[in-house]
Amino acid sequence: MFTNTTNPAAAYRSGGIEAEALGTSPHGLIVMLFNGALLSIKLAKAHMLEGKTSAKAESINKAIDIIGSGLRAALNIKEGGELAQNLDDLYEYVVMQLLKANLSNDAALLDEAYRLLADIGSAWTELGQKQAAKP
Repeated sequence: MFTNTTNPAAAYRSGGIEAEALGTSPHGLIVMLFNGALLSIKLAKAHMLEGKTSAKAESINKAIDIIGSGLRAALNIKEGGELAQNLDDLYEYVVMQLLKANLSNDAALLDEAYRLLADIGSAWTELGQKQAAKP
């Protein structure tokens, strides 16, 4: 379902956590990408509420970069089948919500994007915990 690409690592490194990204598993890298995108959305909302337009746009752009160049780039649609295609569609939807939130200063759209990514991200975290618990 996922390709061996350096794009996800590059996207996360652009978020400033290069050392941690270099020392983690592919699964751990995906979790880090989710965490980075979620943090960027959370910051965007704080900046939006404070009226900091430039900082808001920067945070939204960082989240979009992590989703597009990281999470979406890691998908292998051919081998991942319907699940990979559904994730790709969801990531595209989240990116569109982020763009709309940026243009309209709509915090509810940021909340929706955050919730959707958090749900999938928590599933990845749970999967990693289950794999780590296996003997």
